[in-house]
Amino acid sequence: MTLTPHPVSDRDSWNALVTSFPRPHLLQSWEWGELKAGFGWRAERTAWRDPEGRPRAASQVLYRTQRIPLLGLRLSLAYCPKGPALDWADGAVRRELLAGLVRSARQAGAFLLKIDPEVPVSLGPAEEAADASASAGAPEGPSVLPGRSLITELQSAGWRHSTDRVQFDNTILLDLTPAEEQILAGMKQKTRYNIRLAQRHGVQVRTGDLEDLDLLMRMYAETSSRDGFVIRDPAYYRRAWEDFMGAGMAQPLIAEVKGEPVSGLIAYRFGATAWYLYGMSRSAHREKMPNHLLQWEAMRWAKSGGCAHYDLVGIPGRPDPTDSLWGLYRFKVGFGGELLRTIGAWDFPLRPPLFWLYRQVLPRVLAVMRSRGRRRTQALLE
Repeated sequence: MTLTPHPVSDRDSWNALVTSFPRPHLLQSWEWGELKAGFGWRAERTAWRDPEGRPRAASQVLYRTQRIPLLGLRLSLAYCPKGPALDWADGAVRRELLAGLVRSARQAGAFLLKIDPEVPVSLGPAEEAADASASAGAPEGPSVLPGRSLITELQSAGWRHSTDRVQFDNTILLDLTPAEEQILAGMKQKTRYNIRLAQRHGVQVRTGDLEDLDLLMRMYAETSSRDGFVIRDPAYYRRAWEDFMGAGMAQPLIAEVKGEPVSGLIAYRFGATAWYLYGMSRSAHREKMPNHLLQWEAMRWAKSGGCAHYDLVGIPGRPDPTDSLWGLYRFKVGFGGELLRTIGAWDFPLRPPLFWLYRQVLPRVLAVMRSRGRRRTQALLE
């Protein structure tokens, strides 16, 4: 099968195309490309059509030219976040599409093409998966899905599994189609108890608006400083929150105790899925379990908006009590759902010598960026 690329320049047409494929991801939405375009990237949106003119895939590829001071080079990187969008079970389409993406990225002068589609390798009950010891790159699970054959195809075609991840490989998905009582019944007993405890102790969850964004940013900076992760410049989050709220694709929720904000989150939706992308909290009143109630209210918001799935976004590659994300992982597992393991991130080196140099320098560049990020966060708290 031959697929021909057709540029798409209209927001509504693009989002309708992406959401016509199975499990479309937020990061392939028009709005996400516009967000990244405001911070140094260029979005190239393409519909891939078969000889009959039918769209068989869609790819939003982000291009960025980055200066590497230690090498004295300017390198162009191509990245298709959580994409492309297609029916990954169709082997002929996916092979033709991946070859087309490589051709397009090479013609654009990129030295590297990166993809990290959410193609499942396994999908099973979150708690059962938590007790399993899965080997890296080939996880086992109750339900083995088409990702295994795709991994073999990628390796044969010259792709390399990447440890330089931009997004998390794995996540926990909750089915929102049952009644609320059934969703609660699928959670761990301790999680249900903590939701009710928060309600008994007077935790109230309200929807946020644009006037709350500065408050959420301050809480996010506090969370970053306390938990030891680096955040971006506040201008990025302002765009990431405000623009999606304006498009009806994001909703802040804020938990309060006696009118005092103690935690918050921003939930996103695109197609039939909602995502928990950003969470923030203060140290005050943590014993009242506001975050448990906050997540439950986010699920209720997503369900009321017609979403069939709630994606908790981001768990360790292998559940391990020594992992820094173990506490967050156990928190998320408590809500039930299924643990989705994907094929992860894959790189296609378009210019192998430059790819090798980039891999040598990247860790040092990231270390400098993290140091700057920590200083920026501390300044927000002063």
